[in-house]
Amino acid sequence: MRGFGEVAERLRRSTVQVHSRAGRGSGSGVVWSADGLVLTNAHVARGVDLEVEFWDGRQLPARVVMRDARRDLASLRVAAASLDAAAAGNSSSLRPGELVIAVGSPLGFAGAVSTGVIHSVGPIRGMGNRAWIRAQVRLAPGNSGGPLANAEGRVIGINTAIINGLGIAVPSNDAADFVRRGPRPSLGVTLRPVSAGVLILDVDPDGAAAMASLKAGDLLLLALDELYDALDSGQPALRLRFLRGAPSSGRLPVRETVVRLGERAAEAA
Repeated sequence: MRGFGEVAERLRRSTVQVHSRAGRGSGSGVVWSADGLVLTNAHVARGVDLEVEFWDGRQLPARVVMRDARRDLASLRVAAASLDAAAAGNSSSLRPGELVIAVGSPLGFAGAVSTGVIHSVGPIRGMGNRAWIRAQVRLAPGNSGGPLANAEGRVIGINTAIINGLGIAVPSNDAADFVRRGPRPSLGVTLRPVSAGVLILDVDPDGAAAMASLKAGDLLLLALDELYDALDSGQPALRLRFLRGAPSSGRLPVRETVVRLGERAAEAA
């Protein structure tokens, strides 16, 4: 299968490692355009002092341009030109059973290749109503942010997680929309679903939730999917009900706040 090997080699040249400048590898990325735009996962690009390593060993400092943790995407910019950019495919045309190729740096092995097939495409419970790609490919820590491509070598997803043994990828059409239009509306918080609603674990001090006086430890009284639907509704402001404090003495009063999404849209719920 010489042709398949050539496809994989082209993908490897478009795949990078994303490091913290301290030297510890944190994930992968894909060269999205030849002028220095790299896409990766938002959870890979958490640091402010990042470095991108290319297939030929070059290492360049990278600047975070945008982050969208709801779609787990981030764009980086490096000072380079004429890079080996990947070709983007149309993720809306994917069908279960199609052959796919994942490239990344699992456990520090740069440019490692894994193959499999599309398992399904659609929403995942607890992750909103947008579609995700599920693929039967072998991924490991370090694959995050790397490309998932079809048999022609066109990138149809950005690998982001492993759920129930399946690789989860952001569809390439979502990635293209992120590059073109920027992050989706967000609260600027880190969340964890619980039985009574959604618990706020962390609040971006410059985000919309902080502007509405929400704090870490507050419990939002709605399901995560309901929150995502509200954020995607196009409304400029959301009225949220929440609980605050430990229920050590009686029931806690239900509070309300209005979150104005226009305050900031660079972080995600």
